[in-house]
Amino acid sequence: MAGVVQDQTGAVLPHASVALLTAASSTPVTTTTTDADGRFRLESVAPGTYDLRTEFPGFRSNLAHVRVTSRAPSALTIVMELEGVTQVVSVNSGGPGANAEASANVNAVSVDANMLDNLPVLDQDVVAAVSRFLDSSAIGTNGTSILVDGVEVNALALSASAIQQIKINQDPYSAEFMRPGRGRIEIITKPGGKDYNGTLNLRFRDSDLYAKNAFAETKAPEQRRIVEGTFGGPVPGTTKTNFLLSESIDSEANQSIVYAAIPSGIYQQNVSTPYRSLLLGGTWSHQQGERNTLSVRFSHFDRKNTNQGVGGTTLPEAGFDHDDREDEMTFSDQTILSSRLLHDFKLLFGVEHEPRTSATAAPKLVVVDAFTGGGAQNDSVRTEHHFTLVDAITWSPKHHVVRAGVNIPDWSWRGFNDQTNSLGTFYFSSLTAFGAQRPYSFIAQRGNGQADFLEKVVGLFAQDEVHPKPNLSVVIGVRYDWQNYFHDTNNLAPRASFAFAPVQGGKTVIRGGAGVFYDRTGPGPILDILRYNGTQLLRYVVTDPGFPDPFSGGGAARMPPPAVVRLGPDVRIPHTLQYSIGVERELRPRTTMAVNVIGTRGDHLFRSRDVNAPAPPDYTTRPDPGYGEIRQIESDAKRRTATVEFTVKTQTKHFTGQAQYSETHASDDTSGINWMPPNNYDVSGEYGPSDFERRHVLELYGTVNVGPWVNAGVSFEGYSGRPYSMTLGLDPFNTGYANARPAGVTRNSRRGPGFADLDVRWWRDFTVSSGPKKRVATVGVDVFNVTNRVNYPYYVGTLSSPFFGQPVAALAPLRVQFSFRLRY
Repeated sequence: MAGVVQDQTGAVLPHASVALLTAASSTPVTTTTTDADGRFRLESVAPGTYDLRTEFPGFRSNLAHVRVTSRAPSALTIVMELEGVTQVVSVNSGGPGANAEASANVNAVSVDANMLDNLPVLDQDVVAAVSRFLDSSAIGTNGTSILVDGVEVNALALSASAIQQIKINQDPYSAEFMRPGRGRIEIITKPGGKDYNGTLNLRFRDSDLYAKNAFAETKAPEQRRIVEGTFGGPVPGTTKTNFLLSESIDSEANQSIVYAAIPSGIYQQNVSTPYRSLLLGGTWSHQQGERNTLSVRFSHFDRKNTNQGVGGTTLPEAGFDHDDREDEMTFSDQTILSSRLLHDFKLLFGVEHEPRTSATAAPKLVVVDAFTGGGAQNDSVRTEHHFTLVDAITWSPKHHVVRAGVNIPDWSWRGFNDQTNSLGTFYFSSLTAFGAQRPYSFIAQRGNGQADFLEKVVGLFAQDEVHPKPNLSVVIGVRYDWQNYFHDTNNLAPRASFAFAPVQGGKTVIRGGAGVFYDRTGPGPILDILRYNGTQLLRYVVTDPGFPDPFSGGGAARMPPPAVVRLGPDVRIPHTLQYSIGVERELRPRTTMAVNVIGTRGDHLFRSRDVNAPAPPDYTTRPDPGYGEIRQIESDAKRRTATVEFTVKTQTKHFTGQAQYSETHASDDTSGINWMPPNNYDVSGEYGPSDFERRHVLELYGTVNVGPWVNAGVSFEGYSGRPYSMTLGLDPFNTGYANARPAGVTRNSRRGPGFADLDVRWWRDFTVSSGPKKRVATVGVDVFNVTNRVNYPYYVGTLSSPFFGQPVAALAPLRVQFSFRLRY
């Protein structure tokens, strides 16, 4: 008798326990464990009827009835469900390659704990590892949506080995979430389990096994050390309560590379930028009767960064120190009200404290794309008390799964003590202008930098998943989003999707959907509106100032009027319509290909404009002399994208993985809510390729398991260059910003460098002890950027820069990392 044990996504579960029992006795006839491929074999089983019990930490025990005859039975596939996750309904089309679930799209990315352990993930930063599969057009103004056990978080404060599964683009048009599936990361954590279990991870790398960065004069001494792990199981004295504790201690002796042009020539230096962090977490879960599950999860995160911001053209003196402390607690209550009714309640409460301190107390000096020196002028303290809430009811009558509720992604009390730019920043167009002491602008802040406010974001949702036939599923939903500080209340977002297998039990599925998704600003723009009101925090923009005294020589004779930030009179919350159609086909058992066409239409997108900019044709005098810059946040921009995507997933005896190629065309006339056009009176030249557009992208990851000594994880990412703009480095519009382009040159008319990176991991498992308390030790070696390709992040687009059309930084070269893991 043989088979394979896997989770609901098809990922295999290695080292799962398998026991064969007779109906007359609970004592196993024989036992075994699955190998690294999740496969098991039971030899010499007598004919008869048996129960096959499989167990794996974090999953429900599975009991399957099997019958053994004189003929060899076909291989079994045992699918285990996550513990603590209620599956209300599970419907498929009856064939392994034709899953007509609306949320079972093949182009979704799903990585389980076993795959995470075996892939080359740098520093166990799982969010960075999977973020490359996100669609930038689906990410909102506030950044990527990260959900942990269904609750949105500001950042992932979770130990890597406490993660059970990561998903991207699962159920892309769900009404429950604010952003599309292609713009959110969903993480499921491990429960404590019914038996004591644990993981200890040690990771180490040293620059002795690095290649030299292309812009470093000498190889910088660097080192990274990570101690991370989990321990969990039942609370002593009870069978209905379990726990999971996790920790991560991370320290890095890192170096940033400065490559700048100063008056005396090229400045090259390695600068120490050390980093350390401590993460502590824990989960307590309790089964209260047969219908109610309670859990509490907490985390404490403390991080310290030194000399941040240094590197490229930024000199060491312009660095700053950054500390960050965050404490969170999440309460979850899941209640089965009846056989068809489920209630979910989740509440997260968090506290953050984030100070920043400049390394040098001096005015900042910026010579555009040549060097940045002086002080960082980045002193501030940010505080936050926030909660997130999900309260939903799931009702599952025949052929339906109806889910509705309230979703509050953010309700936060925020404070910000802004001391940035108190000594001011001088801007120079070129090294020649710097030598002549002729800045084109000086920007400084004075006054009260303390701002406190309450940010409220609320969503309501309802959707119905209908299964009229086994080979057809349809999801229809609607969501309503609201944010304070905006008077736009008409934010109803309908969504729908379907999956259809033309032949029931066949190997082809047609899948499509469409939905409206509203954006939110995040705290930054709200903070700008409150503090830059013309009376509290005064921001001054002086054009053609004197130096070093901006109000002497050729500069202004007195302090100019302050700048203000305000909302446009007709501003509204932006929305994006996303739509897709695709075909999925099983090419062979456990190998599926999907072709999808995805489009988006973004309207009323955010951008800013100085509505008091010096007026044409001479651009010398501001229309309202009582104010300086009036930055008005508007929603007049648009975006159009079209993507063709090919996805292949395969799971064979020796290889499990996924490859995805996409070609994307994306155009818009905004670079975000804080972006302002060079000429505030003419935006006709701003529509062009989107900043994020990567025309061609190829992603691949997978694991190879051939034998005890031949185990490898492979990850490849390659894409064509992003667009960027050519600028003069001058301020002909007298706005204080040197973002003007040559005549006739449109925004993002040039292309930056492409990127290619191949990472490989080798590992070997050793059984330390067998039996019911099996312990497995794993040693591994990761090699990042195996080919040592020089990848440049960008090219300089400023014509007045000595580096025009060239790179000034390179991403990490070849690096080697060693790891050790003990699992029991």
